Amino acid sequence: MSLNNFYFKDSSFFSLRTFLLCSALSVWTPVQGEVLVIGSNLPIIAAPGDDVILPCHLEPMFDVQGLTVEWSKPDLKPDPSDRLSRVEYVHLYRDRKEVPDMKMASYFRRTELFMDDMKHGNISLKILNVSEEDNGRYRCFIPKLQSRVKAAVVELVVDSNFAKTSTTETPLQTPDPQDTTPTNAARSRVAVVIVVITLLIVLALAGFAAYFSRHIFHQTLKKHPEDDETEKQPLPV
Repeated sequence: MSLNNFYFKDSSFFSLRTFLLCSALSVWTPVQGEVLVIGSNLPIIAAPGDDVILPCHLEPMFDVQGLTVEWSKPDLKPDPSDRLSRVEYVHLYRDRKEVPDMKMASYFRRTELFMDDMKHGNISLKILNVSEEDNGRYRCFIPKLQSRVKAAVVELVVDSNFAKTSTTETPLQTPDPQDTTPTNAARSRVAVVIVVITLLIVLALAGFAAYFSRHIFHQTLKKHPEDDETEKQPLPV
């Protein structure tokens, strides 16, 4: 292989590595500062008559007092026999206050947000005096949030066999910005980071190998210049 061909392949390799590195950084950097809606991966279990809290918050902390927050039951469908029926909300927060006219009748005066903690990104929903009719999935959604993850789903299981305790509601905790509890979105981002870092390490090792190969090739040419001259002489007929 000629020295010119070696330089060409080597420079092409480093150009490819630089391109991949820049592409990875351009894709990953904006996601790191993105605000995500985080729910709970585990179901919330309660006994009939309990007061429960469906956890949902923004990570990192983000003031949502000026935004619309919707809590609904995504599995609840409109009545097909009534064209005017619509899916109402379990709880609706808009213009810095609750909108009771849009709530389902069965949740009237039974739901509330933690208004003072919304400035910290806490949009957890408290439901009073739950019954087995409250079973199901609940969706917290911020429609105007500038994020790819605007909603999260929390499952509530109301079981009559579940022992009723004196303190039935989960202690409310303001989300810690340093909290690194794994979530589906977080795990996806971590997986992407691992793949990108692994790719960069492989490319870096390959680059070092190419560099040392070129260095050895140059040393060989310096020690045995007559070999190169011999290769250029025509063979005897």
